[in-house]
Amino acid sequence: MKTKRLFLVSSLILVVLLGACGEAAPAPTQAPAEAATPTPEEAAASRIGSTRIILATTTSTDDSGLLDVILPDFEAKYNATVDVVAVGTGQAMQLGASGDADVLLVHDRAREDAFVAAGDGTDRYDVMYNDFIIVGPADDPAGIRGMTSASEALARIAEAGAPFVSRGDASGTHAKELHLWEVAGIALEGDWYISAGQGMGETLNMTEELAGYTISDRATFLARRAEGLTLEILVEGDPELFNPYGVIPVNPERHPGVNAELGQAFADWITSLETQELIAAFEVNGHTLFTPNSAAWLAAHPAQ
Repeated sequence: MKTKRLFLVSSLILVVLLGACGEAAPAPTQAPAEAATPTPEEAAASRIGSTRIILATTTSTDDSGLLDVILPDFEAKYNATVDVVAVGTGQAMQLGASGDADVLLVHDRAREDAFVAAGDGTDRYDVMYNDFIIVGPADDPAGIRGMTSASEALARIAEAGAPFVSRGDASGTHAKELHLWEVAGIALEGDWYISAGQGMGETLNMTEELAGYTISDRATFLARRAEGLTLEILVEGDPELFNPYGVIPVNPERHPGVNAELGQAFADWITSLETQELIAAFEVNGHTLFTPNSAAWLAAHPAQ
């Protein structure tokens, strides 16, 4: 079953009136009353006690195919519908901070902790992790293949003037990239640095078209490789590339309109041992895309 995707969250109703072709109807003696547009508070209140939940998450979890595999289990268990808003982590957290999402599944630990500290989330729970990788063309014109320092590899790309495609979308991946450029001491100036303003999948496609380099989460990269992407992993294994994901229910005390009960149920479900086992079993072409690490999973697997 394909995940339902909700790309825009809005309380406005868009009414499109199309003129009828052929003979015109007689003009009404009185203009019909316009339908009242619900206020944001009314629109939010309609979610309370609903069996529908809005999950704001990253393009990496969506592009990888993981949500298509695991969400039907939640929907069946709770007789619920999950509307997925797949955007960058920054945008996902903005949706949570405005009360336009019920729960977040994101990957930028510093911003996640700040979100909870500000009172917009009730708590943050470990869910899973993978890592970031630097990918590029097989001929590797910048000569970074096998380097163990991500920041030094980026410096070499800049020195070579090789095309580098940034997501440029305030996502968790973009935040990690900017941190690594800062560590490398590189000013992001020149035609070689390209800001895509796109999700991970689209950024990888652009990188391939330009025969350039980019930073990707491993899950989306492997999913796209299975679809024919020819970019290769050139740099991996740097501890700086660790990529943890967390789930955060939006705080109903700050945002009274959220579906807090179902938001917490989602957090409990995705961190449960049963769902963690689904995450552990999720593979693409024999590659595990995410490693579970919730408290329940670690308790059951203490050696990991």
